Amino acid sequence: MTGIARLIGTVLGIGYIRPAPGTWGSLVALPWAWLLHLLGGLPLLLIAIITAFAKGWWATAVMTRDSTESDPSEVVVDEVVGQWIALLPLSYAAWSRGIDVLTMWPGWIAAFLLFRLFDILKPGPVGWADRRGDALGVMLDDVIAGIFAAIGVLALAWLYHGVLQ
Repeated sequence: MTGIARLIGTVLGIGYIRPAPGTWGSLVALPWAWLLHLLGGLPLLLIAIITAFAKGWWATAVMTRDSTESDPSEVVVDEVVGQWIALLPLSYAAWSRGIDVLTMWPGWIAAFLLFRLFDILKPGPVGWADRRGDALGVMLDDVIAGIFAAIGVLALAWLYHGVLQ
């Protein structure tokens, strides 16, 4: 069972890429989010987020069970989940308006950069979740960072489309 947990937790081995495995995990999340959106729009992306969160929580618990390290750097499934959450405003806008999600490419860049910023700096509740020191905390800090990034994407979209244009 640990082999399956390792495949899930490292996102098929992406977590072993150095340097910056979390950034690689976030990067691989982008084309997967596009594919999920293409195949099923916002509903499929939401299902994928929930599924990946549940499987990631389990995989992280298995991978850290006999370890002193509560958040090994090779576990990047949490980055995938957080990055997908950061992309939700773009998926919603494209899905609800029937437009190509890639036409909002500046939003994709903003979602990536904001998510990485919040994941690295760990402000407020992101840091609280990270300090839990358990598998749920590993997943939650990236969920919260993803929510912060999604709010940032919405704020930037409002600024650009509502104020500057």
